[in-house]
Amino acid sequence: MHPLTVDGHSRLTFWSHVREFAVPASMIESATARRETGDWSGACAAARVDVDLNLRAVGRAHGEQFAATVRADLRHLAPDLLRWHFPRISPDGLLRPGLTVSLARYPQHAGIHLVARTPPAWASAGQRISLSLWEPGWPADGARGHPHPRPDRRFRLDLHRHLWDARRASELGERSEADPATRWKGEAALLLRAEGRADGPVTVRLSSRQRLVLNPDAPGAALVLPDAATWAPPDLELLRAGWISADRLHPLVASALVPEERTAVSRNPDAPRDSRFVECRGAPHRIGVVNGVLVALDHDPDEIRREELLVALGGNPLPCLQSIDVANRRPESLAEVRARLDHGDTAGALAVVEDLLGPDAHLRDGELRDELEMAVRRRVVHGLYRAGLVCPDPVASTKDARRRGRARPRCATFY
Repeated sequence: MHPLTVDGHSRLTFWSHVREFAVPASMIESATARRETGDWSGACAAARVDVDLNLRAVGRAHGEQFAATVRADLRHLAPDLLRWHFPRISPDGLLRPGLTVSLARYPQHAGIHLVARTPPAWASAGQRISLSLWEPGWPADGARGHPHPRPDRRFRLDLHRHLWDARRASELGERSEADPATRWKGEAALLLRAEGRADGPVTVRLSSRQRLVLNPDAPGAALVLPDAATWAPPDLELLRAGWISADRLHPLVASALVPEERTAVSRNPDAPRDSRFVECRGAPHRIGVVNGVLVALDHDPDEIRREELLVALGGNPLPCLQSIDVANRRPESLAEVRARLDHGDTAGALAVVEDLLGPDAHLRDGELRDELEMAVRRRVVHGLYRAGLVCPDPVASTKDARRRGRARPRCATFY
């Protein structure tokens, strides 16, 4: 889905950031391994997707045949692929909060939907998604306190199962390459058919202020084409612009968009790195961990001692030494650490710090430690939300907590 960005360049920057940090390779590998063994609930757990439905209860309420249909969809759900394609917002590419997205609709069973939900922004710690069933007229099961429990008409994936169903993932390439006008016509026909209509006007949302109406003279109220039908996938744009390589894509996406490189896909950008490069006096130098200590690898010990003495006398340190000092004093300033924390990947953020400072490094007092502690508190708030509690006065960040002079949000029971 497209973000609210100013131009094509900022759109590419946005999605490049999302693709690097939002769905870690370790998550994809774990979720895929579990899904391929038939453990769909384990795959969901690996992808930080909560399951708010009970198939035995579904079978008792609606029959075993319907439960078997839902179970088949869940067994082929790739929750990491769903996270990869889920609608996101600017500026950091976080999941769009407070959203209910239809993944599958079962018209022969009272119009029940399999839906994916994101919590409201105040409870979005961990960037988790939940799965549930929704039926018109039901109290939204598992969505107590959710601001928008009904399936959203703009953000819907029931007509685009290739964005979450591993059986259909290969369709991404074919549905992406078509000319937009031709693609919109076909997507409009799919939408009309899904709504039980043979004809009618369909609105294409081009931007927040621009609309295009297909078949405007047809009778009936206009339907809105879902965003997934309107915009080309960002991965295709990133590939064409050279901003990403196939091995940095989700394997199912890479296989659909770059089939000739299918066997070469091995995405692992968040693996620990042995060294990092720093521009030092006109040349790229390496800094890395040696015996648990971050050191400058391209300067000999005598040079380092001279530079340290020069700094003690008031001189300017080498850029390599500056980078080491900043990394030790303020690891939160590292963009990848901050990005992983934003996207709920606390383990990945700590792995980056450990990779940089060594496994025995002591995390000093400062913003990073505060953010990690706040992340724990916010996960507690998320748990309270899922238990049926709301928080009318949440703390959104460490800076807000300090400004307001309290360490944790105050919550009240939702009735």
